[in-house]
Amino acid sequence: MELSERQTKILKAIIEKYMDTAEPVGSHTLERESEFGVSPATLRNEMARLEELGFLTHPHTSAGRIPTTMGTKYYINELMKEKALSVADEVRVKERVWDYRFETDKLLREATRSLAAQTRTLAVATTNEGDLYYSGAANILDMPEFYNIDLTRTVLALLDRQDFLCEILSKAVGEEDIHILIGEDLGSPYLSQCSLVFSDYSLGKKYTGQLGVIGPYRLHYPTVIPVVRYVSGLLEELTRTW
Repeated sequence: MELSERQTKILKAIIEKYMDTAEPVGSHTLERESEFGVSPATLRNEMARLEELGFLTHPHTSAGRIPTTMGTKYYINELMKEKALSVADEVRVKERVWDYRFETDKLLREATRSLAAQTRTLAVATTNEGDLYYSGAANILDMPEFYNIDLTRTVLALLDRQDFLCEILSKAVGEEDIHILIGEDLGSPYLSQCSLVFSDYSLGKKYTGQLGVIGPYRLHYPTVIPVVRYVSGLLEELTRTW
């Protein structure tokens, strides 16, 4: 679907503002904080059109807009620019897992801790042996979406039910190095406000699994995706001789 240059800029600005604030974005906010060179009325018209096309929606109690799953995916695939990890961040993560490179259990525990610390989300790792590792459960409690007790209960229940988590992970298809499941992709109405970003990994020739993060669907994808990719690649690099 082709969007005009102005519509593309408006969509990008709304999504990135929503990522930062978790609040619906109105036309006056856009006019005040972005340089579109048009009136709030014109912005409102463009936002209404983006809503008609399925890229935006608005909560019933607000005049502002938030991105839909479709809009978020369009942003990731067409508009987003990944922010590479700094050398300092790469070194920090590698130093945390280096001492455990010959111990499967400790390696995966430290990898999830590092991923959670770097992304400030809930990090999870599964293995083909039926194990589940996680870290950063407290991180999601800092996010407004998880003030909803039903949502939080459902997410935390995933940590006790690897079968349910693996069922969700299996919904991702394709050969991409990073898989992203957003909103309705997760297959549960209670998870409609969530996103899961993960990568397949292998530890030598013996173990395989998935490593990723769970958070709201307004995850800061430009920074989260590179971290998931790096930690997953680091696991494979450290265990290549297994």
